[in-house]
Amino acid sequence: MAIKAIFFDIDGTLVSFETHEIPQSTIEAIQEAKHKGVKIFIATGRPVALINNIKAVEHLVDGYITFNGAYCFVGERDLMLNTIPQTDVEIMLKDAKKRDYCVLVCGKREVIIYNYKKIFTDIFVKALGVNNINETRTIDDLQGQPILQLTPFFSEANENKIMPDMPNTISARWHPEFTDITVKGANKGNALKTVAKQLGLCLEECMAIGDGGNDLTILKAAGIGVAMGNATDEVKAAADYVTTSVDEDGIKLAMKHFGII
Repeated sequence: MAIKAIFFDIDGTLVSFETHEIPQSTIEAIQEAKHKGVKIFIATGRPVALINNIKAVEHLVDGYITFNGAYCFVGERDLMLNTIPQTDVEIMLKDAKKRDYCVLVCGKREVIIYNYKKIFTDIFVKALGVNNINETRTIDDLQGQPILQLTPFFSEANENKIMPDMPNTISARWHPEFTDITVKGANKGNALKTVAKQLGLCLEECMAIGDGGNDLTILKAAGIGVAMGNATDEVKAAADYVTTSVDEDGIKLAMKHFGII
């Protein structure tokens, strides 16, 4: 069955961790696929407010899976919006204050940093190129927006301590220094199923490409799951095909392999 839609992770898939840019080969491959009628989707753990690094292909994107699947939309049309209960948000923020770690609190359209620590700047700003967050804003500035994701900067050991106290949520770690927490049931795989159904696509007509732990569910859900060469071993094992790394024309080569371009 021909591929009609491709769902791309951003960090480590579309965008290089080394250059913080989309390789030219990837841009050209997406342009060619789009020209042939293939729908282009983003499937990222990033909140909407932090998608600041895909300008080279933004005009080609048909829709978005964001917040690891908690919020999906096409244009101004919301396809899925899964909010973390306020009780779980309060538990995490209380714990962050008690154990003194930093949490990125992500509303539908804006984000704030709770209990700012230098680790946020070191990883998000310097390593991931997120440079559009006002570090002085507080939780009050979200003004009642639904909270879709919490990103605490702590170890997996600390994660294991707090998660049993937040029964309505799940964790999707794709970095050793932080994890993304969303409401249970919100993951990229379930989001793909919802988006495909609402847009009249069969899962067999969908390809997903990713590299991190939060991509496991979507690689398994899609008709074809592709792992980047820079992906973790677990992600590679879950994929139908492993391409080269983001910096070695991985997306272009995968799309050529499956006859999309």
